[in-house]
Amino acid sequence: MSDTVIKLAEQSYLLKGVAQPIAENLLTEITHITSLSPFRQMSTKSGYYVGAKMTNCGDLGWVSDHKGYRYTAIDPLTNMPWPSMPGLFETLAEKYASLVGFHHFHPNACLINQYAPGIGMGLHQDKDENDYTQPIVSVSLGVSAIFQFGGNKRNEKPSYHLLNHGDIVIWGGLDRLRFHGIQPIKLAHHNLTGQLRYNLTFRDTGTIID
Repeated sequence: MSDTVIKLAEQSYLLKGVAQPIAENLLTEITHITSLSPFRQMSTKSGYYVGAKMTNCGDLGWVSDHKGYRYTAIDPLTNMPWPSMPGLFETLAEKYASLVGFHHFHPNACLINQYAPGIGMGLHQDKDENDYTQPIVSVSLGVSAIFQFGGNKRNEKPSYHLLNHGDIVIWGGLDRLRFHGIQPIKLAHHNLTGQLRYNLTFRDTGTIID
């Protein structure tokens, strides 16, 4: 593997800066998506609000409310299908998943998170999908953040990794259910996103939409 690929665990990888060349195009697509399905703050089943603002694109979108965590084909805010996943998104996710050995990854959902200063994401597992054989592909855009990457149990001490604009983290296989999170981002400025950080998280949910 090239110097841009850092192995975080047995089947987990940090790809440094690989999305930078198309970052402006990715951000343009985010603007289009959010014109159709705006960012919103979701709440957990217990009534707490998730700090990052979220939206989705693809056949399915991840949502959270008093009913719990789940995927839906319809955006509950607009009562319309989620915006289609841009070809640029899909190609990016599939290309780099294949590069690190996940050759049959075809995402049908992309969760888009928007982080403002002071906002992070606590340690959690991505386990609302029906197929754990497929990896998670996570793309960072804008302001830098500290990625926490733990083990398969919550009490395992995480490692910490700086994610910069254009970095991609991919984990799957033996590492698919590792806990992970984002420390609250610091006040900073990026020439393309201002004080904000955006994260694209691609998943194959294992659910077929007719």
